[in-house]
Amino acid sequence: MSKQARKPLKWVGSAKRDLDAMPDDVKDLFGHAIDVAQAGGKHQDAKVLAGFGSAGVLEVVEDDRGNTYRAVYTIRFAGWVYVLHCFQKKSKSGIKTPKADMDLIQARLKAAKRDFETWQAKHGARR
Repeated sequence: MSKQARKPLKWVGSAKRDLDAMPDDVKDLFGHAIDVAQAGGKHQDAKVLAGFGSAGVLEVVEDDRGNTYRAVYTIRFAGWVYVLHCFQKKSKSGIKTPKADMDLIQARLKAAKRDFETWQAKHGARR
């Protein structure tokens, strides 16, 4: 009878504010993908973001009216979902994530790791 516990969600930096500024259809898709991650699943449009060494950093991409939007989140830290970055891709050439965005994702991933380690220290290693 017990329902599986949903993973708590944490927003890093301006990710929530940035998502809130996106078009409604984009917000709906990204919100659903994050919801699926919280329930322990992987959204059909989520893919591993290259450059982070494991499947723990995922990205969802959505096009809307000629613009491309991305949401990056991690499930790397047991029992948690951290949303690292939500942004509109500005580059008109190629699909590669711009270096400035990759650097920001890396910095926010480190911040999420510190946050998770602080939480673990306060609450013990088990959830």
